[in-house]
Amino acid sequence: MKNLLVCTLLFASAFTLNAQVANTRIYAAEKLAKVKEKADSPLYAPAVKTLLRDADKALKMTPPSVMDKTMTADSGDKHDYMSMGPYWWPDPSKPDGLPYIRKDGQRNPELDKLDRNKLGDMSKAVTTLGLAYYFSGDEKYAQKAVDFLNVWFLDAKTKMNPNLTYGQTIPGKNKGMGRGAGMIDIYSFTEMIDAMTLMENSKAFTPKVKKGMKEWFTQLVEWMQTSPVAAEEQRAKNNHGLAYDVQLTAYALYTGNQDLAMKTIQEFPEKRLFAQIEPDGKQPLELARTTALGYTIFNLGHMLDMCSIASTLGQDIYNATSQDGRSITAALKFLIPYIGKPQSEWPYQQIKEWDKKQEEACWILRRASFFDPKAGYEAIGAQFRETPASKRIHLIYSLE
Repeated sequence: MKNLLVCTLLFASAFTLNAQVANTRIYAAEKLAKVKEKADSPLYAPAVKTLLRDADKALKMTPPSVMDKTMTADSGDKHDYMSMGPYWWPDPSKPDGLPYIRKDGQRNPELDKLDRNKLGDMSKAVTTLGLAYYFSGDEKYAQKAVDFLNVWFLDAKTKMNPNLTYGQTIPGKNKGMGRGAGMIDIYSFTEMIDAMTLMENSKAFTPKVKKGMKEWFTQLVEWMQTSPVAAEEQRAKNNHGLAYDVQLTAYALYTGNQDLAMKTIQEFPEKRLFAQIEPDGKQPLELARTTALGYTIFNLGHMLDMCSIASTLGQDIYNATSQDGRSITAALKFLIPYIGKPQSEWPYQQIKEWDKKQEEACWILRRASFFDPKAGYEAIGAQFRETPASKRIHLIYSLE
């Protein structure tokens, strides 16, 4: 009976929700709509079931707030987001541990004391609830998502100020100020915005909520363009700088600033791709990390996000190639020989999660196949991909 009800809701809400998906940027609109049409098929039903189960768990969550942390940034305003660099630890040679020292790839559990994990929980919950609303049409999911948004972004008593001035601080350094690297803390907002778009025609997404969210992100975009902390991220030569551009573009489009988005997209190949990818496809700054495979894939994922966003404006980032051969295709060709191979064949460091990153690489190939279906990327990834049919990624990056 429950499955019948879900199917009925899917059918009844198809026209309204499929119209909404046209405004998504990272989610491929046409593919997502086709998946929705077949959501009760054996191919997608397991993932839809898991998605709704996860959304039901989110219904029971208490929306977090930046006010929950016990510490306060040096601004004295608890509404200011605050996080700590994930790979920084107390110096054992110092009585007070200050200043902290870096252990690349090893996450400090002290992160739990600040806002980053709470922000991640909120963003993940809103994304889950948005997708659940899209696939079920059930208003309860949209209403709960709005509850999360109200607490984190809109309620004057609990909201986060639209800045990351104190993101990824390092105890004992920089007089308590944050670093540009803190911008990466909110990268999940790029996908969350798509999930919000899927709920915009729900009863819960009132004009007041829509206006409030767009005002918040408008202020964030202003901060990104004027803050010295944000400027540090904009200047970053590795995945951070590239992710900055992806975020700026996504947030600009969400707020209606298409000129800024187009300018960022048009500068992206020369400024980011060609500067970070060698002619042989290597990404040197990512390969220098202790989790080199993970960061190589991580940055490729950001590149493909920008390709998806740009395509909604009729811009082709994927095929951009420098005169000496720097391109996303080159980066993929560098990666492919190591997919499905033991870690012993990887000539760089990867101190953890080899199998997990192998699986992620297979999905990078799936996503690349959307832009170059004749390259055979999907066939390569399919040989080694072991993701269960119950995982939601099958809904987001389907072959439809």
